[in-house]
Amino acid sequence: MRRADPGGRPSTDPGEPPGTVEPHELRDLGDVERAAAAVLPADVWDFVAGGSGREHTLAANREAFDRVFVASRVLRDVSACDTATTLLGRPVRTPVAVAPVAYQRLVHPEGESASARAARAAGVPFTVGTLSSVPVEEVTAAGGTVWFQLYWLRERGRTLDLARRAEDAGCQALMLTVDVPWMGRRLRDARNRFTLPGRVRAAHLDGGATSVAHLPSADGSAVAAHTAEAFSPAVTWSCVEELRAATRLPLILKGLLAPEDAVRAARLGVDAVVVSNHGGRQLDGALPGIDALPAVAEAVDGACEVLVDGGLRGGTDILKALALGANGVLVGRPPVWGLAAAGEAGARRVLDLLAEEFGDALGLAGCADVADARRLRTLRAPAVSDARRPHS
Repeated sequence: MRRADPGGRPSTDPGEPPGTVEPHELRDLGDVERAAAAVLPADVWDFVAGGSGREHTLAANREAFDRVFVASRVLRDVSACDTATTLLGRPVRTPVAVAPVAYQRLVHPEGESASARAARAAGVPFTVGTLSSVPVEEVTAAGGTVWFQLYWLRERGRTLDLARRAEDAGCQALMLTVDVPWMGRRLRDARNRFTLPGRVRAAHLDGGATSVAHLPSADGSAVAAHTAEAFSPAVTWSCVEELRAATRLPLILKGLLAPEDAVRAARLGVDAVVVSNHGGRQLDGALPGIDALPAVAEAVDGACEVLVDGGLRGGTDILKALALGANGVLVGRPPVWGLAAAGEAGARRVLDLLAEEFGDALGLAGCADVADARRLRTLRAPAVSDARRPHS
């Protein structure tokens, strides 16, 4: 299958198997992104790749990583570099977890199940979302470490039911996303009048039923209409307290940028926070996560773990995040690109590339392990002003 011309309709069913890209031909995440763009229909690609508003924050996430430079150390024995560490007390091969990404059966028939198997093989956690197109029980059946991401729903009881369902299915942590009282204005989806195909459903919300997400919306995006119907705009700290009291699992809050919010989360017994602007898909103009990270890490001072996401595109970015105070990173779009390009093997290739590149970056920075990376010094170059950017 091939992506439609910009502005056109998909030329084929996005449920077809992906193209014939050989995973070993993908040398970096840029290759994976291009391979995914070549096989996905235009509206599905825009759903995966797009951000909110004018996509300033989407672009800034990547630019912020590019502004960070590391003072590498020398004359150290790096003949054996160990990329392993722990996240939430459990061992991982690299300080990486796969972030929740909705509706992965849009890009491959096996969806989240294939992604979870790839994460298991790579030795990192996989996060299955409230908007997963595969039920959590099928995802945990793949084995490995699985976390479950929650949105706070208008029907409070359904939120707590989902938390219990995740526990019963064998998930090892809950992740509450706190920066989506409603979906940001994702103009690509609105212009495409994006709707879910009938075979792709929110497995935890709609079961086998047709939902608003499948029906054309007068406002443009049917997916945005669906989330507006389901998500509560009244998610507050009391919801965090209620969820903390209701579960025995480690609790992660995703979507914090302000240090004072992270401190309050730690005081409420949250085990980890994810410094995140939702991949540039919520408030356009929000601070890039990597820029917010140092102040958050300093503020919590070890009271909880600190993860970061948004714009990460290689192993050197993992090194930068650790040097700026993170315990680890979440990676969202790249494994989905791999899934689209080459199925489970493609998603696994993305995680293997990150591990290889991170090991290379560790050694070249003079670090024998993750602890050494967290002691590196960094410098931020100034941002390029709008006046100096070339006009498109």
